[in-house]
This record gives sequence, C-alpha cells and structure tokens, in this order.
Amino acid sequence: MTSPMFEKIALVGIGLIGSSLARVIRREGLARHVAIATRSPTTLARAKELGLGESYNTDAKEAVRDADLIIVSVPVGSSGEVAQEIAPALKKGAILTDVGSTKASVIAQMQPYVPDGVHFIPGHPLAGTEKSGPDAGFAELFENRWCIFTPLPDTDPAALEKLSEFWRRCGSNIDTMDPQHHDMTLAIVSHLPHIIAYNIVGTADDLQSVTKSEVIKYSASGFRDFTRLAASDPTMWRDVCLHNKDAILEMLARFSEDLASLQRAIRWGDGEKLFDLFTRTRAVRRSIIEAGQDIDVPDFGRQAVEHPKGS
Repeated sequence: MTSPMFEKIALVGIGLIGSSLARVIRREGLARHVAIATRSPTTLARAKELGLGESYNTDAKEAVRDADLIIVSVPVGSSGEVAQEIAPALKKGAILTDVGSTKASVIAQMQPYVPDGVHFIPGHPLAGTEKSGPDAGFAELFENRWCIFTPLPDTDPAALEKLSEFWRRCGSNIDTMDPQHHDMTLAIVSHLPHIIAYNIVGTADDLQSVTKSEVIKYSASGFRDFTRLAASDPTMWRDVCLHNKDAILEMLARFSEDLASLQRAIRWGDGEKLFDLFTRTRAVRRSIIEAGQDIDVPDFGRQAVEHPKGS
C-alpha cells in the first residue's frame, strides 16, 4: 500500500460532500486520521455510528488542530463564520480548502481570517445528488467529475498540486478558473437549472385546478426530473442564491429573453424556429454524454440505479 497523503484531514461539515469524502479517504488510504466536525450533536452521533472518522467534535477548532488538510463543507453563507472560528487552531503549512458552489463570495468571507503560512485554496467539486446528511454520501460520488480550483494570486504551486492530487485520487478531473468566471459558469450550468426547477415545482404546487395527488400520480419524466433538483437542500440553495446573485440575475435575464422568444414562436406557430431550437439543444445533450458526464441508456439510467441487479 502507498503511504497516506496526509497524516490528518479535518472535515468541517459532514453532509453529502463531507461524508462522501470521508468514505473515499478511507477507501483510498489518503489519511491516517480523519477528524469530523459538525455543530449538530445528532449528525455527529450518526457520523460516529457510520464510522466515518477517527475523531468527532462539535467544536471545529478542536477538529482542525494539527490537521494537514482542512476541508470546509458547509453552506456558503457560513464560510466566513467557520473560517473565523478555526483560524486560531490552523497550523502553519496546512492546506485550507472548501467545496462551495460560489467562489468570489467564499473568498471574500474566508480570506481575511486565514493566518499567514496557511495555504488557502478555494475549490468546488462538481458532484452531488438531491440527498443530504451523512447517510447520503458514497465513495464513488467524485468519479469522473470535475473539481475546480480558483487559486489566489499568491497560491503556492506545490500546495495546489498536492490538493489537486488528493482530488485526483478521489476520482476527480481537475481544472482552475478565475473566481468570477467560475461563478458565471456555475450560474448557467447549475444554479439556474435548480432555480427553474424550484419555480416549476412551486408553480405546480400552487395550481388550484390540478390537485397535488394528480401532480404526483401523473408525473411524466420531465416533471419528475425537475422534482429531483427541487428536492435539494434548501439551506444550501438559499445561500447560493444570496451569494451569487449578480451572476444568477444576469443568467435569469438572458433566460427570460430566450423564453419570450420561444413564447412568440409557439404563439405564431413558427415550427421551423421550434425545430431548430430543439435540434440544437438535443446536440448539447449528446455532447454531455460524449464527454462522459452522463450515460446514454433508457430512462437516463434511473432503473439501473434504483433497481440494481440482485436487489
């Protein structure tokens, strides 16, 4: 066996991402000691029952003490508060990173509290499901998914490479971006789809002429897939909207303009325009499959996932 990359890794937050990291760290032998911190005694007790780490603490400052790698996995609105809390216990030479879906805001919140000698490298693994909590994690979550770093101008190249190698061993592909570019990109590929999903499901829930039982009973695959996105953690997505609002509002404006154009095409019976749009968007789906970011099987692989052989 290869030696661990880190003596001690501290996971601050043990939801879907944190618990998945705990599992893959153990599977790959990436650390001798995994310290888990969460403010919820109930969540901490469950993480202990699952055996996700070697030590457990509701005090994040104690968890990060002597850690070589600290991964903050909390809603982005809490990033600054966590950074302030753990800063006095961070050792010189440690790598501090996060998994937040917004980067400019996280940097603004966390950077002022990072002590000299600590390598702060903001990160974002583009992986997840609609489920949350320590039971939701699984070691394969990051396989063939992208982890994006938004390093600061003075980031130490050796620390960045070590963190990159850690994520590669977790199964991820690696890329780097400017924080503002990251936030604009994620606004269209992640944040806007979730907002649209929340809105569509909310509209269905508000309909007076269609009962909730009918919405549930007759859900076609399109609406059903929207409900999956709309089932994501409310706290996390509230914070994403509040902390990436400029990029999200810009994408919402563009979407609204395109939606108005689509509305006109439907109203005026412009079949050629509708066909051209649907052909173009279908090609995007095929490109995603070719890039290995989804699978080309019936029902998007849902049956294989929900009803594996032998179950």
